[in-house]
Amino acid sequence: MNIQLAHKIEPKPNDAQKGYFAKACGISRFTWNWGLAEWKRQYEDGLKPAGLELKKQFNAIKKELYPWVFEVLRDANSQPFSNLQTAFNQFFKNSSKYPQFKKKSVNDSFYIANDKFKVEKKKIYISKLGWVRMRECLNISGKILSATISRIADKWFVSISLKMKITPGVCENQEAVGVDLGVKKLATISNGEVL
Repeated sequence: MNIQLAHKIEPKPNDAQKGYFAKACGISRFTWNWGLAEWKRQYEDGLKPAGLELKKQFNAIKKELYPWVFEVLRDANSQPFSNLQTAFNQFFKNSSKYPQFKKKSVNDSFYIANDKFKVEKKKIYISKLGWVRMRECLNISGKILSATISRIADKWFVSISLKMKITPGVCENQEAVGVDLGVKKLATISNGEVL
């Protein structure tokens, strides 16, 4: 059986690395907001917007209009379109509210695909940035799927998502235990007190 887990670790970035993280978060936020504004505009024009199509439209203009998005890894301006599509899918299923524009320093984060980073002991290597120290090692083994760098107050965190294969074990010496939901008294102790 496969399960997906995430391990959140606090990195120890230097000032330049903190600047890179903040820039990547800003680009991710800008891309989300651009995509959401375009989604609304196209919907009002009678079109059926989609995350993948918006991503293609953004890619066609970003080199000319937004060249600064190339200063960080591509996932920062690519993943928000998938996230936007997911948010609208959930909205259309009535399982979440209408997607909102993102504000600076509120839930700042950016996504990193598994081919853009690697982890070794207490370090993580991120494309276009280099090695960043972490406070602890990745203590879960499995196939690394992705990472998300996020900021909470003035601290940064990296959440590494992994897929693990587990085999449910069965102990031969354990008995089954059941709970009778019709029980009115749990126990009566020797002094007559009912629990």
